[in-house]
Amino acid sequence: MLKFKPKFELQRDVVSDIFRKEASVCRVKEYSAAVDTCILNIERDGGILYSWKGATGTTRIGKYDSNTKQNKLLYTFDKQVCVSSCSLNSEETLLAVSLAQNTRGEEHLKPISKCLTLLIEIHPINNTKVLKAVDCRVKVQFLNSETDRRSALESHLLLLTEDGYVDLYHVLLTKQEGYRVVMANPERLPRTTERIVEDFCWAQWDGHAQRVYYVTHDLTHTQDKFLMRCVQFYPNHNCETVLELPLELPANIFRTVKFVNLGFDHYHVEKPEQEPVRMKVFTNRLGSMCVCYSQPLKDKQELIYTVVLVHKDCSKTFRVSLGGDQSPQKATQLHPLFIPIGYHMLVYLQGYFLHCINTRQQEMPCHSLFLSGLDVDLGLQGQSANVTVLHSEEESSDSLLDLDSGRIYTAELSPAFLLQILRSDTPSRCPSSKADPQRLAALHCLLVYMGHDPNLELKIIEWLCDNMNAFESFDQIQEFILASLYRISYEKSLSLDKVLPYSSVLDKKEIPACLLEVPGVLCTTELHIEPVFKGKARSLQGFWLELQWNTERTKYLDAVPNPRYRTSHIQADWEKLKSERRPSSHRNNMEENTKKVLSMVDTWCLDKKLVPLFQEEDHQQRALIGLTVDKLREHLNRHLPRMGKKKIDSLVVSYVAKLLELIRHMLESVWLKYKLGPHVLCLTQRGSPAEWSVFHFMFRILEATRGLCLPLPPGYHTLLAVFAVRCLPHHTFLQYIDHGFLQLTETFVSRLMTDLDNSDANERLKFSILKRLPEPMEQRIYHMWDHPVSSASISRDYAGTLLEKHNNKGCAFTSRDKPGFRPEFLPLTYLAKILSDIEEQALNPFEEQENVDAKFVEETALKQTLILLGFEEK
Repeated sequence: MLKFKPKFELQRDVVSDIFRKEASVCRVKEYSAAVDTCILNIERDGGILYSWKGATGTTRIGKYDSNTKQNKLLYTFDKQVCVSSCSLNSEETLLAVSLAQNTRGEEHLKPISKCLTLLIEIHPINNTKVLKAVDCRVKVQFLNSETDRRSALESHLLLLTEDGYVDLYHVLLTKQEGYRVVMANPERLPRTTERIVEDFCWAQWDGHAQRVYYVTHDLTHTQDKFLMRCVQFYPNHNCETVLELPLELPANIFRTVKFVNLGFDHYHVEKPEQEPVRMKVFTNRLGSMCVCYSQPLKDKQELIYTVVLVHKDCSKTFRVSLGGDQSPQKATQLHPLFIPIGYHMLVYLQGYFLHCINTRQQEMPCHSLFLSGLDVDLGLQGQSANVTVLHSEEESSDSLLDLDSGRIYTAELSPAFLLQILRSDTPSRCPSSKADPQRLAALHCLLVYMGHDPNLELKIIEWLCDNMNAFESFDQIQEFILASLYRISYEKSLSLDKVLPYSSVLDKKEIPACLLEVPGVLCTTELHIEPVFKGKARSLQGFWLELQWNTERTKYLDAVPNPRYRTSHIQADWEKLKSERRPSSHRNNMEENTKKVLSMVDTWCLDKKLVPLFQEEDHQQRALIGLTVDKLREHLNRHLPRMGKKKIDSLVVSYVAKLLELIRHMLESVWLKYKLGPHVLCLTQRGSPAEWSVFHFMFRILEATRGLCLPLPPGYHTLLAVFAVRCLPHHTFLQYIDHGFLQLTETFVSRLMTDLDNSDANERLKFSILKRLPEPMEQRIYHMWDHPVSSASISRDYAGTLLEKHNNKGCAFTSRDKPGFRPEFLPLTYLAKILSDIEEQALNPFEEQENVDAKFVEETALKQTLILLGFEEK
């Protein structure tokens, strides 16, 4: 499921270097004694602090610089000590260390404290100051200064104690002799100390963002409830509480104080039964926050874990059955590993299950991937309980530290694993929809999180070609289009999650039951978790401003009916636009939108000429492109005005251009897959089985886009009609037209009239096509067909034009007054009318004589007309 890329290995990057240094100290060629190397802490700059036992009975502390790949000795204790916590200031002049009591040997007889906390000058002289000597654990952590190391004359140190309070030490520095940086008045340190937190039972340090999260009892409620607060440290080292979040936790769940991300204490290892809850906070620079915690039940073989989505103003609690293969005693000691991967949260319990939770589209379970069974394995070399996530909201992917092996590596979802989920249990082998939720979740994970890889997108299109029929519970082509379009915008703002289309499943009137639940998993959702932002002293900024905006926007969108843009909603506007015959300002605006989109498409792919798209006007698709841009822009401006009109306009144009590019990419991929050449565009040949497959795939694309009312690239309907003529019998082809499956374009009909000869079958096809053309197109097409019927039609049109001109001169007549006339043949009608007028205007000296027989005049005119046209001899 995960793909690992190594970043650090203790044995390779540190221990080998230690052996060389110890060999030099002992003046031996090769040093082989055990050094007992332990990782102590990882600082914000990526530096890794570690300790080891020296050859002369000492304990040394060093630092591995992840940028230079070099090791540096920081400090040496003259005896072996137990380092339980350690931190280095950014200037590398001060070292804070907490030493645990050594209970072995003679030391356990001495009346010493359980923990001794020291502040040590390590450059240029070794001056040591005792900060704490208490009977509880103490964690030390320097704040990271963003000022220039050479000019920094102040360091700030956090002390977090097991007694439940946090102190902040402001350490003033001074320069001596121009380069020696030492503590100024170390005796005054207690006076410059500030109490940050008074009482807590759980604390987490976020070094990259310089925050402390802590959990405390909520004293405002009579029940035993908890509050999670966050203290933010600013670049000037001022701090304030910026967030309060109520948490529903069982009473007395924190039996001992728990520290997270505050180094690694190898002398205090909690037993599983001492850890009834495991909790961690993860954030993202876009303004998302997830609070994850787990609590296994004692009496049941199930695991309970909760993911609080602060940015979505909701909390989800999952109950997962662990099955009957494991004993209840073992099940009560289990805790999952929480790993953030992009916008997914992986909940992993080794040997049981893997739950990949979508933290941005959390409404439906089918967009989260759940796998269970003994075969579920992330590929971790050590026990998952000894794996720590090194979280950073600035980096694209977090790192994992395996304490058992001393390795650090980045973890990413494996595309090969997700593709395997797509390809397994294909409909031909598994007609049921049981695998559909997994395939849907895997497809979205591939497209949104990893879809920037063109090779991966090509593999997904190949999968689409191999599964052309829609699945039972979702349309895979619609999902491919919507998820790929969502990808281009999901990194811009979290608020777009609720206003942009994400999945066609959300538009279904009746969603299949298999997409609404996961077997073996019970999910309970709590809405309106009510986070309170406390930034009163100063305006919220950066991450906190984004998080506050996202929570407020979520509450607003939850109150708005149908806030998510649904492409099918423009169907009525599209029908109205098609019925307009005359140019209007509205149509002109649509055309301007279309020009912006098509110009961007041309900029993206100038070299792709494999499939003949974008090579004709196709006024209908151009109008739909412009309408899509207009309606989507209007929707975003209404719900997300904070983004600004300029940014929204750019987003919408890119969105529709990406849609057209996706369809072209699909066609080019299937074109190459079946090795089609330019010959398939010839209308005089029948289609091959490969062309039939391409035609079927194009038809599936047409069905998918019509269901969503999405535009197609100009030229798509022409290309589809060419394949239809080559692959379908003529009568079937005409039925496709009559039922609206095929759209006749002027480009296609023009080629049909000129490329096909006038054989009997082709003549019948052309006659049938002409009968189905709208009148404006019919007039233009007649001129392209060299045929007597076409010539007769042109003559009739010409005579009709003459009659219109004659009528405009005031000589109009109504044929209904002359029941003997037959207006369907205009030359005859015109001639008969002239003869009738002559008859009426002529003087008749013989009153008794009958009038001219109109029937005889009509027959005479018809006879003369047939002679002139060459259809009858004189």
